[in-house]
Amino acid sequence: MLQLYHNMMDVPSRFARLCLAEAKAGAELTEMMPWARDEAFLLLNPAGTLPVLRENDGPPVCGAQVIAEYLDETRGYALGERRLMPDHPNERAETRRLMNWFLEKAVDDTAQYFIEEKIYKRLKGPSEGGGSPDSNILRAARSNLRMHLQYIGYLAERRNWLAGNRITYADLAAGAMLSVIDYMGEVPWEKEPVVKDWYQRIKSRPCFRPILADSLKGIPAANHYMDLDF
Repeated sequence: MLQLYHNMMDVPSRFARLCLAEAKAGAELTEMMPWARDEAFLLLNPAGTLPVLRENDGPPVCGAQVIAEYLDETRGYALGERRLMPDHPNERAETRRLMNWFLEKAVDDTAQYFIEEKIYKRLKGPSEGGGSPDSNILRAARSNLRMHLQYIGYLAERRNWLAGNRITYADLAAGAMLSVIDYMGEVPWEKEPVVKDWYQRIKSRPCFRPILADSLKGIPAANHYMDLDF
């Protein structure tokens, strides 16, 4: 049995959920608050970061990219043409590079600011750093987002999928990142038609259905969030 410790609005956690769904590997989901100190969870991952995957009594698999590699090593060959990690070393390197780009650099530049200011601050208590969003931080995040959207557009114009001819973990990483920002209605789709076309393709995959069903009490998704033809 698989168990995933995650947070609904955490980009790496969403990526892990997408990877599990593409591998058709059902997992029990345990929701965690990233800022809450949980002693039992720290025994699994002393770094205290999400996501963490456990399979049966095996050791914890910590981190989104490590989870992706674990799923590829344990289930990749059985997926055949649906395998998300390419066979050729050069293509694997490009997939890993883009995974890292969208799960770390793009998150640090954009998504994490939106999540912290527009979601986590509303969920936290005053002693935990809750409060009103900082408009200056949001302005910087929107500026940074434009650069990352342009990069996705650059890749999508030159390749069938972001890392090459086939869908890979790179597409799931970028899709997870944009889906969180889109939940808050912060993606200017009208300015990036190429990115919108790519995102509609990834958003239409069955693995995205649970992601599109995510809902935070008191913080509703943007009106178009669940619409496949937005």
